[in-house]
Amino acid sequence: MNLYEVGQAVRARRLALGLTQLRLARLAGLSRQTVQQLEAGTIADLSFGRVVKLLGVLGLSFAPPTIKAREKKRGLWMAAKNASVSYKGELTSEQLRHALATGHLPTNHHSQLLHFLDETPLQVVVMAVEETAHLEGVPPAQIWACVAQLTRQIGSMRSNLWL
Repeated sequence: MNLYEVGQAVRARRLALGLTQLRLARLAGLSRQTVQQLEAGTIADLSFGRVVKLLGVLGLSFAPPTIKAREKKRGLWMAAKNASVSYKGELTSEQLRHALATGHLPTNHHSQLLHFLDETPLQVVVMAVEETAHLEGVPPAQIWACVAQLTRQIGSMRSNLWL
């Protein structure tokens, strides 16, 4: 597999997830220009570590990039459990799904949602967004817009990723 093929897989997956090049770049710790060049097949070189991180954010792996392993995972459940660690009340996967689908903060779970936005591993956030979009029957970009809305309402140390 060469960088051109990786770029094509990245582009297809990014679009399927409703991510802009800028948002994907932020999630992966890259510049938008790097993502653009990778997708266009014009990048001369990209370190293995950066490719692995980028593919990880998208739920892809090598040989060839695939989402089969991710499809077996329960992203909403994992995200809700992660968000509820260290808190008295538990944020359920249904409550998280509703928040992600509507952009409305769940009553009495502001801290858990802030933890979701600030502390949950990025791959788990992407999985939760993708699963919510699938369950709601809407494009992932619509869920990302709700994530941005939640960020504006509650604030987030990682707001640059969500807005």
